[in-house]
Amino acid sequence: MFTLLPLPALTFSLCHTSCNNIPINYPFGVDDGCGAPQYCKMLNCSTNLPFITPSGTYKVQGIDYNKKTPTIYDPSMSTCSILQPHHDFVMSEIKSVIIPPAPDTVFTLLNCSRDSSVLNHYRSLCFNFSGHSCDELYGSCTSFRLFHLLSNNTPPCCFTGYDTVKHMSMNTLDCTHYTTVYNTDGLHGVAPLDWIYGIKLSYSVPDTGCDRCGRSGGTCGFDVETEGMVRGFKMLNRDLDSIENLMNGF
Repeated sequence: MFTLLPLPALTFSLCHTSCNNIPINYPFGVDDGCGAPQYCKMLNCSTNLPFITPSGTYKVQGIDYNKKTPTIYDPSMSTCSILQPHHDFVMSEIKSVIIPPAPDTVFTLLNCSRDSSVLNHYRSLCFNFSGHSCDELYGSCTSFRLFHLLSNNTPPCCFTGYDTVKHMSMNTLDCTHYTTVYNTDGLHGVAPLDWIYGIKLSYSVPDTGCDRCGRSGGTCGFDVETEGMVRGFKMLNRDLDSIENLMNGF
């Protein structure tokens, strides 16, 4: 829980309101004291607005603040049209709690061994994904067709959720590659070439009045020393303006 501190006790820095044409609103912030403490500087206002995890750097494609769902793309991930080297998707412990992949993001484990744990002891971790199949993936995607050619049959695959790859590496799962798609509820009958590849994340923050502050032209920030929250300081041409007027509404 955040403590709202009196305005005179705080020193504000200027806050970017967008990076690379993507709005930067609460709870995110790319400058000191901007947004919520646990989300501040989670994004970096550089060329591709990167979201960095222990497994790599992911490009932020957009942020839906109404649904609280950022979407990211892994440039090193295999898709229907390109096969990339083997790697895992790993998030830090704090990020996996406060901004995990959304439920409608599906991790597809590819070219799995028939001895894979997700095909045997943990087979319940694999689920039906909008009627799609391994045969369809290996048959429709030029990049994944190689697995079929090398084995002279259809290698097993597994449609699963983030918790599976969170707790088990690709080596443990005994699968050589993975790909991810999101907005899966709308992909019934859609060919793999037209899937939306990437990862949709989800976050949740307590109601501190920051949405109301944003609608009135302000933003929320925090004291960088105490991490106590303050609401409603206004940014105008990247200068602070009319702070007291905004605070009167809370």
